[in-house]
Amino acid sequence: MFFWLSFLDLGEAVAILLLAHLMDSLYPYHSGVLLLTHPVHTSYTAAVKLGKPYSSRARGVVTWFIVVISHLVIYWLLLRVALAVSRVFYILLSAYVLKTSFSIRLLLDIVRSSCKSLESGDLDSARYWTKQIVRRDLDSLGESHIASASIESLAESLVDGYISPLFYYAFFGPLGALFQRLVNTLDSALGYKESGFKDVGWFSARLDTVVNFIPARVTALIIVLTSTFLGRDPARALAILARDRRRTESVNAGYPLSAIAGVLGVWLEKVGHYTINSEGRAPGWRDIEASLKVAKLSVVTWLAILITLLAISSFSAVNSKALCELTSLC
Repeated sequence: MFFWLSFLDLGEAVAILLLAHLMDSLYPYHSGVLLLTHPVHTSYTAAVKLGKPYSSRARGVVTWFIVVISHLVIYWLLLRVALAVSRVFYILLSAYVLKTSFSIRLLLDIVRSSCKSLESGDLDSARYWTKQIVRRDLDSLGESHIASASIESLAESLVDGYISPLFYYAFFGPLGALFQRLVNTLDSALGYKESGFKDVGWFSARLDTVVNFIPARVTALIIVLTSTFLGRDPARALAILARDRRRTESVNAGYPLSAIAGVLGVWLEKVGHYTINSEGRAPGWRDIEASLKVAKLSVVTWLAILITLLAISSFSAVNSKALCELTSLC
């Protein structure tokens, strides 16, 4: 049972979910006070200040707990105050907390801009937009590798920027989604492989891997499922997923990458690190365009799955309560 629903009925849980998506659609770009108070901004800033490069694993662990626990306590208190004021205020604040825990419109807009730049032959602009969502050096890479980087980042971001936070929302409510976002942010701030962050970022990187372990695999299966709606071959996508899911150093990244490579029929490559679906064709702007369709279908599919699961859980909770009252066991 999704135990947090003991505090909410199904309508409120779905309302929070849909309101958060509406907020994300209407206001994807944070600025001013909303940027300065955004939990991703505040947790990233705190992590960078506390987790000094070339410091120890112990400092990294302490930094993680200070940043994550302090943020969760603050937002828990805010939600408790909102609940004390009114149920409507609690729902609105919960929707905002959930909204800050995922970002889908901004991701799609950036990838779409990269796609349009490649379509027009403007490689510099394509590099600029792709750099907004990838860490790798794109300055010496050509069109196919820029397209690959965009598609890869879109697939990976579906995991940690959308499906994973909503996965934890279903089980633990808005604070569950916020927890996932904080874990991912700490990894972004400290979880580098460079020598200066090897120790201090170790704990953050490991926790991010654990938290996104199941969502990464769920995302891969959802991506494969979208192939049936796009006229692609799901059997081929599954075969590529089964064969290439472990080609990346990350135990999670290979799943969404191999799934989307199989759906699109292209190779995806990070030069010097991995090649997925090596027999596929070189990706281009049309494949980025197709990957955006995959992402949108994945969002709709995941939303439908979540609402169904919430409904089942709510129905089970109601039936359990009724049974307890009927049999005088509770």
